[in-house]
Amino acid sequence: MLGSYTDFKKGSDQYKWVEADLGKVDRTATPWVFAVMHVPWYNTNADHKDEGKSMREAMEDLFYKARVDVVFAGHVHAYERFTRIYNERADPCGPVYITIGDGGNRQGLAHKELSFGHGRLRVVSETHAHWSWHRNNGSDSVVADQVWLQSLTATKSCWLSAVDKDESKNNNIDEL
Repeated sequence: MLGSYTDFKKGSDQYKWVEADLGKVDRTATPWVFAVMHVPWYNTNADHKDEGKSMREAMEDLFYKARVDVVFAGHVHAYERFTRIYNERADPCGPVYITIGDGGNRQGLAHKELSFGHGRLRVVSETHAHWSWHRNNGSDSVVADQVWLQSLTATKSCWLSAVDKDESKNNNIDEL
């Protein structure tokens, strides 16, 4: 869990902690890596545009190098899911970004999807997990978005050296 409102620049305590923590992860023993923060680095909500940009610019390389699988954020009172992204572009080796800030608030909803909801993450194996977002319609819960996620540990092209990766980058696109 990262702090969006505390120092995150390179050399800060938080940056050093994230770098060290991600550096200790043995992906053969820990096939999934999830990150959680308050302010999303990616979102399409005009009222919250670029609020997470400076943190993203400071820390995104750490997530990419560690092959973080999914990043969850709140703050925006809405639900939104992105494909794998790195440096503002679709990238099969970047994290999936999910904004799930629609659980409820006093200010009201703030997005195209005008409903409250909740998410469910089910890790079913070392290589696959299922994410679903459920729209809360009164007392009913309706699945409104779902995707099967594949751990980046199973995407061999993401673990090639930087030189090899550049040559094969567009040759292998796996499921999310």
